[in-house]
Amino acid sequence: MRDQDQWWRDAVVYEIYVRSLTDRSGDGIGDIDGIRFRLRYLRELGVDAIWITPWYRSPMADGGYDVADYRDIDPLFGTLDDAKALIDEVHEHDMRILVDLVPNHTSVQHPWFQEALASEPDSPARLRYVFRPGRGPDKPPNDWRSVFGGPAWTRVPDGEWYLHLFAPEQPDLNWRNREVCAEFEDILRFWFDRGVDGFRIDVAHGLVKDIGLRDLGIGEAELVAAPRISDHPHWDRPEIHDIYRAWRRIAQSYGPDRIFVAETWVDEPARLACYVRPDELHTAFNFDFLRSSWQPDALRSVIDASLEALGAVDAPTTWVLSSHDVTRHLTRFGRQHTATPGSHSGQLEPADLELGTRRARAAVLLMLALPGSAYLYQGEELGL
Repeated sequence: MRDQDQWWRDAVVYEIYVRSLTDRSGDGIGDIDGIRFRLRYLRELGVDAIWITPWYRSPMADGGYDVADYRDIDPLFGTLDDAKALIDEVHEHDMRILVDLVPNHTSVQHPWFQEALASEPDSPARLRYVFRPGRGPDKPPNDWRSVFGGPAWTRVPDGEWYLHLFAPEQPDLNWRNREVCAEFEDILRFWFDRGVDGFRIDVAHGLVKDIGLRDLGIGEAELVAAPRISDHPHWDRPEIHDIYRAWRRIAQSYGPDRIFVAETWVDEPARLACYVRPDELHTAFNFDFLRSSWQPDALRSVIDASLEALGAVDAPTTWVLSSHDVTRHLTRFGRQHTATPGSHSGQLEPADLELGTRRARAAVLLMLALPGSAYLYQGEELGL
């Protein structure tokens, strides 16, 4: 029988994108009551845990990944009381619940950022974020690019610029600031106190930036390859691991069954293993598996390398094929891709959904047969 404290080592976790699962209020938007309505179905499906995408108060500039209040539920989805009822019911169905944590950035509507905008340069409020003077009247502090396109900097009326590796509505926090560290440790405790079993950490590889904010020295067309740059100035910085050691101690204080899973885009399994050492996070998504081409040798190579690297630190491999961030694997596998694995050259034909369906079924069967845990995106069981 599986040790319940180690449930996360071989769990099947079901990702729920709140607004598109089930609407119970009648406003056309999925909500917490809709999740509660589906719990029996998910338990009968064989799910061990659910992961809920951000349900916090948000202007919804990026589907809730722009958080204005980490300790409250957005009225679109319900209330804090509804969230507590869901947490309790998940446990009554003998499942676990993970919630999304977004620590790299806040919303521009977060009270901290509003205070920063109203404050002077170098004020304590601005030091919670990454504000810098430009290199000229219309030149940002460096050449970093937003993942969503364009410069990663926006200028405010007093002439300073703030960093946003994603949308301008998502200013990056300064994780070298002790006040930021303390705030998120308190947010973890807030939700652990309410019974959640763990957190999926958004952009877990991106919190710490190079202290000198040095240039990347690449063009926008090369941005997609940037995570593979050695000693990258804002991805996978070595200082990030101290943050997660502190978080692991907090989780442990609530019991050995409280866990983290990291969204960590890194360039090889050996780098992924650094995040799941015994004193850091418990699991991290294996995106090399998700990115692998539909070729036996490529899949076998990724699987072997992942099991070897994660096994070396006694961590389970966390397999995933689809999520809210990528095209579903049924579509991906239905395309006859002429490019080599990892390449962005070549042509993509329209998806052959019959072919994609056959491959998707085989891929899920393979994934669920592999040692470790697996994450399913809502609707995969329906062939979406």
